[in-house]
Amino acid sequence: MKKKAIINARIIDPSQNMDEIGGVIIDSKGKIEEIGKKINKNEISSSYEVIDAKKNILIPGIVDMKVFVGEPGYEYKENFRTLSQAALAGGVTSVVSMPNTKPVIDNVSMVDFIIRRGRDKAKINIYPCASLTREMKGEMMTEFGLLTAKGIVAFSDVKRTIQNTEIMTRIMNYASDLGVLIMQHAEDYELSKNGNINDGEIATRLGLEGISDVAEKIIVERDLTLLEKYPCRYHINQISSSKSLEVVKKNKGNGKSFSVGVSINNISLNENDIGEFKTFLKLSPPLRSEHDRVSLINGIKENLIDVIVSDHVPEDEESKRLPFAQAAQGAIGVETLLPLSLELYHNKSLPLNKIIEVLTINPAKILKIDKGSLKKGLSADICIFDLEKPWVVKADKLKSKSKNTAIENRKLQGKILMTFLNGELLYSQS
Repeated sequence: MKKKAIINARIIDPSQNMDEIGGVIIDSKGKIEEIGKKINKNEISSSYEVIDAKKNILIPGIVDMKVFVGEPGYEYKENFRTLSQAALAGGVTSVVSMPNTKPVIDNVSMVDFIIRRGRDKAKINIYPCASLTREMKGEMMTEFGLLTAKGIVAFSDVKRTIQNTEIMTRIMNYASDLGVLIMQHAEDYELSKNGNINDGEIATRLGLEGISDVAEKIIVERDLTLLEKYPCRYHINQISSSKSLEVVKKNKGNGKSFSVGVSINNISLNENDIGEFKTFLKLSPPLRSEHDRVSLINGIKENLIDVIVSDHVPEDEESKRLPFAQAAQGAIGVETLLPLSLELYHNKSLPLNKIIEVLTINPAKILKIDKGSLKKGLSADICIFDLEKPWVVKADKLKSKSKNTAIENRKLQGKILMTFLNGELLYSQS
């Protein structure tokens, strides 16, 4: 590969506390050779391929901790090729793929398959997650040690919470011994049974069963109580309410070490957006009140929430074009994760550097992977975007195989211009 020099960029890399106009030198192996303000056109050899960023923002490739791929079993919803196209168009270069495939990723042969398939078909970094329990039934633990040795970075039953406290105790105890990452979906099934949207005025008006925020809070409280005795690497996939945030604040204040994620949907939308039964906004966890949404944004600002995820869940149209109670949960989001996050900068809710931090270095640290940073020697996974460029989300223009976006026709400001993986330009806005 020919050496590259990206010049005239505003480089933002929270891992190095960097925010300056400068450039990046990429060596012939696709690694970062030099970075910073000293790199300009005059210092570059004529043998280099030079890319002028035109003062646009250059950041590390985004790391998305919660993405559903679809392979194996659900290729009609999404596959590695279409996911890669969508991710690169969104500046996302690394994803954690969820194990709720068919069959479930809960054994060594399935891990071998997913890694091989990802290597052959994906154009982004795929970090597979395996299930916490066999077939995600919440009963028997999977072989954490064996699966980690095969390349698994985390364990989660995705939208299925470990309900049995004794089993969760064993999981956390075992995870503590092995040093593996546990990612929990926080929802008490008895309190959320048959629920469709946030429990409140909107649910009553629409005549839908509600899901109380207590269902989430109760699991967060239980697990963080267990964490005191079994201090494993513990991550709450997504929180959605101010009540859960209060529990997080109290436990982080007490010195407990754990991490917390939030879906971009829960900080960009609220229950009012559901309107008259918009099934594309049927999500898990559900959209909550405006008070909850604002509280979650403040949680990011106060370092209580560590990462923003897309919670990319592709669903075919037949699964969504149904009565609300029967419609599938989930929305696509990997392609719009960064532009939608930038809304929080434009409306002065969050500083730009904080947004970049929770999308890059924070998830990489939690996962213990060498991504989310532009430090010398690391792979040149890079996203360049125009902070100000306006555009409108049109489902048929998005690159995911499924088109179930929760933000159809939303006006956004901020567009990805280029995405590099290992120094190769894999996406460029046409």
